[in-house]
Amino acid sequence: MKTQHMLRVRALAALAAVGLLASCSSTGTDGSGRTERRHSSWDEDMGAAQVSDFMKVKVPKGATEVKGAVQVNPREDIYLLSFVTDEKQAVQVAEDLRSDAPLRVRKHDVQPAGELFGHLGLAEPQILESARWAGVCPPCVKDERRSEVAWIETYVHAQAQGKVRVYLQAF
Repeated sequence: MKTQHMLRVRALAALAAVGLLASCSSTGTDGSGRTERRHSSWDEDMGAAQVSDFMKVKVPKGATEVKGAVQVNPREDIYLLSFVTDEKQAVQVAEDLRSDAPLRVRKHDVQPAGELFGHLGLAEPQILESARWAGVCPPCVKDERRSEVAWIETYVHAQAQGKVRVYLQAF
């Protein structure tokens, strides 16, 4: 009788261990049989061209240091695009997003939620002194071109020789 009890305890412990391992795995199912991610990762097949296409943002002719990436997340993917251009073109990109307010300096104490632009070898724009910012919800301003985009942020940061670095982040 004691042996049967011990076997039951071991069987329950084994089932509990399997359940724990399954709940800690990086994928699972969403109830429909599809695999669902529980951790973020970088899509190595997505670059600046794909990000620009998703955001419906034209990288200005002559822009340099064009970089893009997509972070795949459980709920919503994050699209990053950055390039160096002149001030006039940067302002045109920002204005094309149809934000309610023009680019403006934000308080320097805004801390990024995580390291995103670091993946592209860049500083996080939220921590850069004098970086100007604008954000917009494309569906809210009835921007039909960007109906798949819930939010776009733009940061413009002055560089040397009259150039600026543009940072765009969307989801």
